[in-house]
Amino acid sequence: MTTRTSPSICRVCMNFCPVDVEIEDGVVRRVSGDRTNPIYRGYTCVKGRTQGTRYSSPSRLLHSLQRRPDGTFAPIPTDEAIGAIAEKLTGIVDRFGPRAVALFGGTYMAMDSPVNLSMIDAFMTAVGSPLTFTTSTIDQPGKPLAKGFHGAWMAPSQAFDDPDVALLVGNNPFVSHQGRNGAPADFFRGLADRGGRLIVIDPRRTETAKRATLHLRPRPGEDATLLAGMLRVILAEELHDAEFVAENVTGVDALRAAVAPFTLEHVAARADVAAEDVVAAARIFGSAGKGYAAAGTGPNMSAKGTLVEYLLLCLDTLCGHWMRAGDHVRNALSLVPAAIQPDKAQALPPFPAYGYGEQLRVRGLTMTAAGLPTAAMADEILLPGEGQVRAVVSVGGNPAACVPDQLKMVEALRSLDLLVQVDIQMSPTAALADYVIASTLPFEMPGTNLMVDFLPLYANGVGLSESWAHYTPAVVDPPDGSDVIEQWRFLHRLAGRMGLHLGLYPALGEVIHIEGSVPLQLDMTRDPDVDELFEHIHTGSRIPFAEVRKHPRGALFPDPPVHVRPRDPGWEGRLDVGNEVMLTDLRDELTAPLPDGYPFRLISRRLMHVMNAPTFAAPESRPRHNPAFMNPGDLAGLGVETGDVVEIRSARAAILAVAEADDTVRPGTVSISHAFGGLPGVAEDVRELGSNPGRLVADDGVHDRFSGQPRMSNVPVRIGPAPVDAR
Repeated sequence: MTTRTSPSICRVCMNFCPVDVEIEDGVVRRVSGDRTNPIYRGYTCVKGRTQGTRYSSPSRLLHSLQRRPDGTFAPIPTDEAIGAIAEKLTGIVDRFGPRAVALFGGTYMAMDSPVNLSMIDAFMTAVGSPLTFTTSTIDQPGKPLAKGFHGAWMAPSQAFDDPDVALLVGNNPFVSHQGRNGAPADFFRGLADRGGRLIVIDPRRTETAKRATLHLRPRPGEDATLLAGMLRVILAEELHDAEFVAENVTGVDALRAAVAPFTLEHVAARADVAAEDVVAAARIFGSAGKGYAAAGTGPNMSAKGTLVEYLLLCLDTLCGHWMRAGDHVRNALSLVPAAIQPDKAQALPPFPAYGYGEQLRVRGLTMTAAGLPTAAMADEILLPGEGQVRAVVSVGGNPAACVPDQLKMVEALRSLDLLVQVDIQMSPTAALADYVIASTLPFEMPGTNLMVDFLPLYANGVGLSESWAHYTPAVVDPPDGSDVIEQWRFLHRLAGRMGLHLGLYPALGEVIHIEGSVPLQLDMTRDPDVDELFEHIHTGSRIPFAEVRKHPRGALFPDPPVHVRPRDPGWEGRLDVGNEVMLTDLRDELTAPLPDGYPFRLISRRLMHVMNAPTFAAPESRPRHNPAFMNPGDLAGLGVETGDVVEIRSARAAILAVAEADDTVRPGTVSISHAFGGLPGVAEDVRELGSNPGRLVADDGVHDRFSGQPRMSNVPVRIGPAPVDAR
């Protein structure tokens, strides 16, 4: 028996914890946190510690599969499958044009390898299709969209500069790890030790809310109303940073007029919160010297995500919560290209958030700052006519489970001429595919924390607290006799078999595209050298990639230090807190109707032991299903007990779910995690597979008009005991 321990990076979620991987006779046996790490200090979550199961589970796909005419699957050598897929894709492009091919990139596409995003960009560019859909526009697209309407400060926020206050709206970093990378408790402990204060707005009394100085529990879907009320108090009491606003901001008078109708009486009645708590939250936030505001999944999935994110930016801007000239940037980005290092005390004025690039064929949707609206993907497949999608390549995701309006999405995927799924297991999407390509797992491939370095450019309050960079080689080989392949390598080989030529841009493809950067022209006759690819992807980083590679456990890179530079002479850019498009949406909130006939609101949540969708790595001590968490009083009123199966019905459809009492849930709501369950129309045991709330959503119903994201949280529902034969 041979046992060794190798340092690596966990890539199960965006926290990217440094870990020690114990390997016995070539098999991953144990994963634990790296206790020598100065930022993470040995932290890992339960899904990170139990991920070793993924590498040796009998449910793991070790060979690619081809669908037989009778609907069953047979093993096929991966390279043979690539050849067959290439022939079919080429035929579809020749007959219907490049737009007939779409690609779906999931969460693990972005996390597994820093090469993946750029390779997807290169592949779709070579095919000639503009249709790359990702999970970005069905998760929190309001963040980049709101920046387009508001503009962006070209230096960091104060989120990691010892803030005096943090305002979190529907954000629970103790479970989601959407916050400062590392051990979630460390940030909140440090905030409390400095005498700082935490404001949480969330209908649930979450793990984070339990640590709050002030917790407001509004009626779901009323975050914009509550934030408008806070803005009104801050402006009325002149709690804003007048000097910063005078030098860098426009639109204050328009904002003041727009929030004027959001009186304390209106906000209290509409959001069902105490008026004095709205005042207290505004005063705490407005009077703090340094701070930041951030939102999570719930507000962004309410179909008002762009507006909520815009109002949060307005709060931070009015209060001057941005770093200034001379401030030391302790978390200067190490692996992101230095050319886009945010280090200048000036405003980038508003830029196009939507309405440009590819025009989709439904609902007037277009390319956005968050990417193409994925909620339109099913329509692009089902709608006949020029430009109809006839083939989809899905990489690192599970669109049959994660895309809202599951009924329509599954119908669309079933109708395709060709569906290719790159996966580690027989997911719902794999079960529909013509070819399933068995992929490698993270410890079997090299990686870096480049994606973590990108996070502060994406949103406030997320990312590393210090300048940390980490490279890991592959620390274990794929199982003996397996035939698995990296996602990027699959795309490169597929392009080669299609006769395409790929140019690979550095950084993260379309996510971070540096003007003037030069693509690496890849040799299509052989597999690229992975070291060469990694060197290219990290071109222009503040810390040379060769230096990062010298540190097997990663390292802090405080030098060369980064300080915020003063604004350029004559710079006239300003942040806009009075954008008319956004304020029009805000005014609509005053009279937005409350749906009748549906006494409950279904709200989203995350579970600690899975990353969105379940895998076979879930701990045996946790249920396989995603419970429907409800207030005990509501369960009693329905005559339902924990463990009973209930029916949850929306205007779109109904699902069955296993009820569980949870006194942290606001009465009148049901809290359930997304992307569980099997395929519609297939007999399923909800106690084993769970339930898919995406089946309750209509993608052409209430939705964010910019990203197309449907209302995936705050969904009006009725709940009752399940039919007798389904219990």
